[in-house]
Amino acid sequence: MSYLTSASEIRSLIAEYTQAKTLWIDTEIANYKSRQPKLSLIQVLDDPTDLSGDRISIFDVLNHPDVVAEFIDKIMLNPQISKVFHNASFDVKYLGNKQAKNITCTLEIAKQIPYYVLPLPNYQLKTLATELCHFKNIDKQEQNSDWGKRPLTEEQIEYAYLDCIYLAQVHQRLIELNREIYPEPATENLTLLNARYAELEQQWKLVDSEFAHLQERIKKAMLAQNLSESSHFKLSSYERKTVKVSFLELAKLVQTQEIDFNFPMTLTQKLQKDLGENLEQLSVDIENTTTWRLTPKNQESEENNDK
Repeated sequence: MSYLTSASEIRSLIAEYTQAKTLWIDTEIANYKSRQPKLSLIQVLDDPTDLSGDRISIFDVLNHPDVVAEFIDKIMLNPQISKVFHNASFDVKYLGNKQAKNITCTLEIAKQIPYYVLPLPNYQLKTLATELCHFKNIDKQEQNSDWGKRPLTEEQIEYAYLDCIYLAQVHQRLIELNREIYPEPATENLTLLNARYAELEQQWKLVDSEFAHLQERIKKAMLAQNLSESSHFKLSSYERKTVKVSFLELAKLVQTQEIDFNFPMTLTQKLQKDLGENLEQLSVDIENTTTWRLTPKNQESEENNDK
């Protein structure tokens, strides 16, 4: 691990990093809860297999806005370099914002994985590193320390470089996990998939039915017992107001008032049928879209039996 405070040394490493394909990056922000937050550290790792921290560079940029600008220009705006963050939207605010290119966010990747595969209470880096990569005793106490104070403590520096290790390991594991749960569609075993679906379908119907029934019983019980909260719920009410008007009256109003109703209107199947040949007199825009839907083969017969 290299902790660099010299602008010339930081610039030298930035130049080296321009040749990298992927960088795992973290930041520490001074006074981030104030109206004037300031970038304090930029931590960079270029080798995801490094668990020792030897390949991590910590750039102390608190008083080097020119160096930050160079990092943004040569690294963050470079579309050839993939930059990996956790909760990227936070870090990128200080590193090029919307101009930043080729950004990957492990927080967003984790959120896209179905809950049954990744049943976590939250998607914090600490949680992901613990559950996915089996890191132990991760201490996040320094996260809220004073990153605007110099010199930094040994604990702060250790915290800063460890986050890059956690980030890279979590990223690699998320990539593996996505490959496991999203194999190549052309080679999927549909027999096994359909069998698993059928197995879960009946379980889901039972659970969903009980879930809805319990919610209704809890709601009625709370109302009867005049409770606004239970151990699991808050009970609140709202009124929905629906305003309906005759289309003919609306058309008359448009003719007498200077109201701009020149906006597209979607014609339902019923309206199209009612208009009949009159539809040809209208200037219509037609959009064709294709939507794919899975329908269980036995659903049609079940619906017929219910009639």
